[in-house]
Formats: sequence, C-alpha cells, structure tokens
Amino acid sequence: MILIKNAKIYKGTGEVIENGSILIDKGKIKEINNNIKVEENVETIDVKGKIVTPGFIDAHCHLGIFEDGIGFEGEDGNEEVDPVTPHLRAIDAINPMDRTFKEAYEGGVTTVATGPGSANVIAGQFAVIKTYGKRIDDMIVKESVAMKVAFGENPKRVYESQKKSPVTRMATAAILRESLFKAKAYVKKVEKNLTTGIDPYEFDMKLDAMSKVINKEIPLKAHVHRADDIFTAIRIAKEFEVGITLDHCTEGHLIADYIKEENICAIVGPSLTDRSKFELKNLTFETPSVLHKAGVKIAIMTDSPVIPLQYLPLCAGLSIKAGLDEETALKAITINPAEILGIEDRVGSIEVGKDADIVVFDGHPLKDIGCNTLLTMINGNIVHREGI
Repeated sequence: MILIKNAKIYKGTGEVIENGSILIDKGKIKEINNNIKVEENVETIDVKGKIVTPGFIDAHCHLGIFEDGIGFEGEDGNEEVDPVTPHLRAIDAINPMDRTFKEAYEGGVTTVATGPGSANVIAGQFAVIKTYGKRIDDMIVKESVAMKVAFGENPKRVYESQKKSPVTRMATAAILRESLFKAKAYVKKVEKNLTTGIDPYEFDMKLDAMSKVINKEIPLKAHVHRADDIFTAIRIAKEFEVGITLDHCTEGHLIADYIKEENICAIVGPSLTDRSKFELKNLTFETPSVLHKAGVKIAIMTDSPVIPLQYLPLCAGLSIKAGLDEETALKAITINPAEILGIEDRVGSIEVGKDADIVVFDGHPLKDIGCNTLLTMINGNIVHREGI
C-alpha cells in the first residue's frame, strides 16, 4: 500500500480537496479522505501541499505508431494503398520503447487513445493504452475503442496522387457508405447463420471489423475539420444509426448549436499548430470554450506527434486563456475523454475503485508553464519521481 498525504487534490470531477490523502492498494484507489490512518509499514509520500490530479488522458493521438526522430522505418500509421482498411489494429503497430512514452508520463499523461492516421477513408481501429510498459499487451485498457474514418482533404490528397478514388468529398462519403452497407448486410447474414444454421457466409476480415460499428460496440472516430465535413460525418452516422465522435472539429465553434442538437461529443485539437492546409483556416483555441458553452461535451487532444503529448496540459491552459473555464479545461483532459472513450470506470478521476493513475505537480499544470511533474503513478506503480 502507498499513502499520499497533505495534497491539494483535484479529483477531475470538479471537486477539490484541501489537505487530502489518498490510499492506494493493489493498483487501485482504496480511500480518499482528509485524515487516513495507516500502519507504520505503509509507504507514505508527504507531498506538502502540492497539487495532485488524475493522470491526464489524450483521446486522440498516434503514440508509438509514428515513432520519434526517424522516417519511414517508424511510420506505421497509414496504409496508403487501399482507402478501406478497417481490419488494421493499432496494437499491432505500437512501439512502447519509443521515447515519447517516457515524455508522456513524465508530463502527467497516463492514458491515451492511439491509432491510425487519416490517409484512408477507413483507417482501422484505435486502442486505449497506458503510457508505461514494455509490452503492449500489458498496457491495453481497451483493445478496440473506435474505428478511425477520415473526411476532407487528407484522403483526397493521398489518392489523387495515385490516380484512384477518392479524389472528391463525394467519393469519400460514397466509399464509407458502401462499406457500412456491406457491413450491415454481413452482420445480418452472420446472425441468420448463427440462428438457423442456414444461409452460410464467407468470412470477410474487413466486414467483420466493421461489424463492431454496426453492432454499436465501437463508434466511428471521424477526422473532420471543416463544417461541411462535420455535417457529412453526422449525416452518415445517423443514416446507419451508428455512434460517432467528432475528432479535430476545427470549425466546431461555427456550428456549435447544431452539434449540441445532435448530442455528439467533440475531441478538439491540435490547436497549437500553424494553419498548414486550407481546412484549418478557422483554427482557434476558442473552439473548446464555444462548444462547451453550447452544451457539447469536449475533450482536448494533441494529435501527437503533431503536438508532443507532454504539452496536453499546455493546450488545456491555452483554452482557458481563450475563454474556457478552469474546471472544464481540467475535465477536458481527465474525466471527459474517459467518458467519451467509455473507460470512465477505470480512469479519468481520483475516485475509490479506479486505477491509481495519479500525478503530483509543484504548480498548477494548466496555468503555471514552469511547473514540474514531481511524481507520476500508473496502476499504483510509481513510474516517475523527482524532487519529492
């Protein structure tokens, strides 16, 4: 057991506990209180009034898939020869030995959703993992959390150079629709065969992967920047009655009321970048604030390696500067992404029964640019400790 005491605890739920203590046992949070009595043999860490938060969560990045400091040898995020690759799984490409993992947890980021890029209309399956470990199998929180799909410029650019479809937004939408239609028919055929034993089906790995979307086991994770692409993504999701999240959502602030009406969550970012292409012309840190004020549940993401993961709290802080309230900014990198990803039973807040993913800072991580990470704990194990 480990006891963290004398902490200013930001639980991630909006509640702040002064002079609080957290008792960790077998990798889980056992108790949270102002005065926890333990036996003498329990390891005690006196943080002396320092700030304690839940481990931060990035709901959209490419950690371990686009490796750091090398080129083709470590680029495993885009299978740019086929616009439809739903059978690809992030866990088969992640290299936990990449140094960006260490940078992430030293910056307080303990959980991420990582997966394929946006070259393909359907790119493959995102996974949720912890940021510490040597073997990906031991780091998985959720092996298949969402199906990455992409709208807008990226698929057009990749396949125009190959002189094959899609080269228009119409084709991108049509290709996604076709895959969803086929997957829907495939699911019906499989169900009929399992129920009656007749009408045999031939296994199709791509359609089998897409059946998770049709059966609402996982949502579409839609790469969308422009407002028209956001509406197309919503239109298709409604047409097939499947779940969806709006990732990037760069022009979400221009259509916030519509997104609220559809009751869809937005994973916003990366905002700490230049406007490198036309669909980013309305890029602003104001987007999270406008969406939140409209009633949309938001998370803030880095799209790492676009923005290194350790700067996730900086992105949340810049959103505060642009009008987002402090409490919501913290939620946008803790409990909100946990809920959007469907992992809130394990992570996202400091609550009894959850994984002991806990970070200690010597300042406010969203407001003090010079603050340091003194301690990071993942699954109850101290993976980083400095100056405490």
